[in-house]
Amino acid sequence: MFLAVHVVLVEPEIAPNTGNIIRLCAITGAELHLVEPLGFELSDRLLKRGGLDYHERANVTVHPDLESVANRLTGRWFAFSSRSTKPFGDVRFTQSDVLVFGAERSGLSEEVLGRFAEDQRLTIPMRPGNRSLNLANAAAIVVYEAWRQHGYEGATLDGLTSLTSETPGAAPFDP
Repeated sequence: MFLAVHVVLVEPEIAPNTGNIIRLCAITGAELHLVEPLGFELSDRLLKRGGLDYHERANVTVHPDLESVANRLTGRWFAFSSRSTKPFGDVRFTQSDVLVFGAERSGLSEEVLGRFAEDQRLTIPMRPGNRSLNLANAAAIVVYEAWRQHGYEGATLDGLTSLTSETPGAAPFDP
């Protein structure tokens, strides 16, 4: 289907953001890894609402710490932070890349960010005076860029099945 990129959320706090990222991963084929502690329960109704009916279609793993993720995933690792200076668009993403995002309020800690070489610390460019993007939006921007770089491998681009309808089977917003 898609490249096997891995999205890692370190200590996510907001259930609807994680629900949206579950949906993103289901739609694109990316795998999602959640690093505890989580700021919500996996049964949270807001998590389910954000992910709609995509939970069953997504590959989601919960890990007790970042070390357990590191022991499992051997691809190139990239940390995303507003404190980084290398634009994510400068990277040619590969099949096994690991995309690491921090918690909504604090981002990645200095300790976690310090594990990454300077060229593995990426940022999403923004206009001056802004702090950060919403976590789900940031993950979507990067995952879709990785997918774009590989020709949207596995996607249906016939204009009929790649629509923005919120309700499965409902008429799309954009005909």
